[in-house]
Amino acid sequence: MNHPPGPDSPRLLPDTIRTSAKPGTALIRLRTTHVRDGVLDGAWWPRSRDLDAELPYLISALTAHIGPVTRVGLDAAAWDDLPTRVIVDDRTVHIDSSPVGDSTVLVTRGERDHFSLLVVPPDAAPEAARTAMARAVGADNVTDAVHILMETSLIETGSDPSRPG
Repeated sequence: MNHPPGPDSPRLLPDTIRTSAKPGTALIRLRTTHVRDGVLDGAWWPRSRDLDAELPYLISALTAHIGPVTRVGLDAAAWDDLPTRVIVDDRTVHIDSSPVGDSTVLVTRGERDHFSLLVVPPDAAPEAARTAMARAVGADNVTDAVHILMETSLIETGSDPSRPG
């Protein structure tokens, strides 16, 4: 007899997802496969560098599709006023920061299940942003976030990837 998974049970990536975290705000795309063997698991296009405004919507949207998020890793240089934790839907989510400059956000579900998302610069032109997001979620993608952003002209070769645009 099969029992439905509990709220903290691991979930596979959905067969399709391309949704706004909140109408008029960030856009999130996740890979459309149950196999997570690519470089990136998805992409996030926030509308600003204000994490107080952006992060709760990202976490809520991801929680709805992959289960509870426990930790988010971000590049400290790419964001304004990085907190050490946020509370979203009555759950504490810890924020890790490092000066990696790799244009990604690392989301942790549970203790060790990590999802790597390309971060599209907030001021990106819509066509370039959509192209970068599509590349990030492509089943055949073996390109890291920085190179996707360079190939879609969202950052220049030799520029600081923590401040794309």
